[in-house]
Amino acid sequence: MCMRDIKVLVVDDSMVFRKMLSEVLDSEPGITVVATAGDPYQARDMILRFEPDVMTLDIEMPRMNGIDFLRKLMPQYPIPTIMLSSLDSKVFDAMKYGAVDFVNKPQNLSQREFESWVKDELILKVRTASTVKVGKYKKSEGIKVNSTDRTYKNKVVAIGASTGGTEAIFEVVKRFNTDIPGTVIVQHMPPGFTKMYAERLDNQCKVAVKEAENGDILERGKVLIAPGDKHMKLTRVGGLYRVECFDDEKVSGHRPSVDVLFKSVAKAAASDAVGVILTGMGSDGAKGLLAMRKAGAHTIGEDEKSCVVYGMPKVAYDIGAVEHQCPLENVAAKIYSTLNSMP
Repeated sequence: MCMRDIKVLVVDDSMVFRKMLSEVLDSEPGITVVATAGDPYQARDMILRFEPDVMTLDIEMPRMNGIDFLRKLMPQYPIPTIMLSSLDSKVFDAMKYGAVDFVNKPQNLSQREFESWVKDELILKVRTASTVKVGKYKKSEGIKVNSTDRTYKNKVVAIGASTGGTEAIFEVVKRFNTDIPGTVIVQHMPPGFTKMYAERLDNQCKVAVKEAENGDILERGKVLIAPGDKHMKLTRVGGLYRVECFDDEKVSGHRPSVDVLFKSVAKAAASDAVGVILTGMGSDGAKGLLAMRKAGAHTIGEDEKSCVVYGMPKVAYDIGAVEHQCPLENVAAKIYSTLNSMP
């Protein structure tokens, strides 16, 4: 049976950018750009007329910005949306209102560079977005996390996520109390955005959150997020855990890679670690989580119902890397109950 093409709506106030993006996307097998729009009002009409499967949406536009448009659109017409953003923390508001993913909008590229950017950065995200059922999962309050004020000696929490992960990680970390062991996180994200994301979490959560720097020490109540375009691994020297951030080839198609982090945690912390894999496309983190489990760590995977994309957690579950599965809103409580069961 032949699969129909993915219908895409391109929304951007720049006529030149709309034209360039539409032509490259339209040339990709299996993708058809059914319409373009220069602002949200035109986009609304195009959505009603063409019923696109995926929308690419600029943030800064005349008459109404992309964030406000998304906030008003999603309750009535939930459509998988990929945000195109310059280096701006507003993109995380878009994720909060239901955008599936985002890419760093390029500036001043040649035609060849632009085509390469679309193929490298956008095509897979469009294909992934077309499989997402936006708004299908309604989060509940989840299991309450009570502060124990325990000192979890030598314990480490490691978390990995990709598509849909910015909101998923927030749902977990906002439930952490300051007694949580040092936590390391890889979220697939471009350079620059990881620092803004860490600052956003730091402002909204009880724990201290920062973009990791080479040599940072992992401490109680502290969360380190791998910097965009650098791998991060955990090391143990004496009684201290430290992180190393470094350049190297992509692993499992990514840099930073969840596999790199998880495998280093398996080596450095072994049975003193809790590993968590959240929503994401692909398989990054599955082998690393299996290495953690084989080293004696406890492992948790987000369940299919609550995932934006049940890719990474599914692969991890299928290969036996996941010890416990649970919905997103219960992950933090599961981390705590697991820690409390550990010697």
